[in-house]
Amino acid sequence: MVAASSSSALRIVLLGPPGSGKGTQAGTVAESLGVSAISTGEMLREAVAAGSPLGLRVNEIMAAGELVDDETMADVVRERLAAEDAQKGFVLDGYPRTLSQAATLQEILDRSGKRLDAVVQIDVPESELVNRVLGRHRADDTEEVIRQRLAVYHEQTEPLIAFYREGSLLRDVDGHQSIEEVAKSIRDALGGEG
Repeated sequence: MVAASSSSALRIVLLGPPGSGKGTQAGTVAESLGVSAISTGEMLREAVAAGSPLGLRVNEIMAAGELVDDETMADVVRERLAAEDAQKGFVLDGYPRTLSQAATLQEILDRSGKRLDAVVQIDVPESELVNRVLGRHRADDTEEVIRQRLAVYHEQTEPLIAFYREGSLLRDVDGHQSIEEVAKSIRDALGGEG
């Protein structure tokens, strides 16, 4: 297991379906570990705000209503993980989402002489996920849309669970608990107690 001491630069990926609480847990866990929480959305917004050639490319893609392609996303991740705060470790939320992106992340880390320390999978029953997302009362959060997002997750992202389990990096956490209990379960999994 991973020793979660404040002196080490831990590099963690959070996996979980929509509604699992990944975003909330990324911030909580990063703060407790003294590392940066890095989300896909934040990375894209920062790239655009920077006004760099990469940011302008991302802005054009998003302004057209398109999804950011894997190659561009890899450039965004590469740039973000090279930032000074990421050198002290990170909790990555929303990347990778596919096996191809997992291979790219591995390549980015390998080139900088770093490695992932753990991948935490937050597991929540599908019926609970639907209820949670519907409970947010957002206009685009209909049951049909939620089930479509979950189908995409099962098809594209779920294969990462087996991939990281095979690499002995995966830590399973029961996400069907309170926010505080999930955070504690994650810390325990990273600290070798779970």
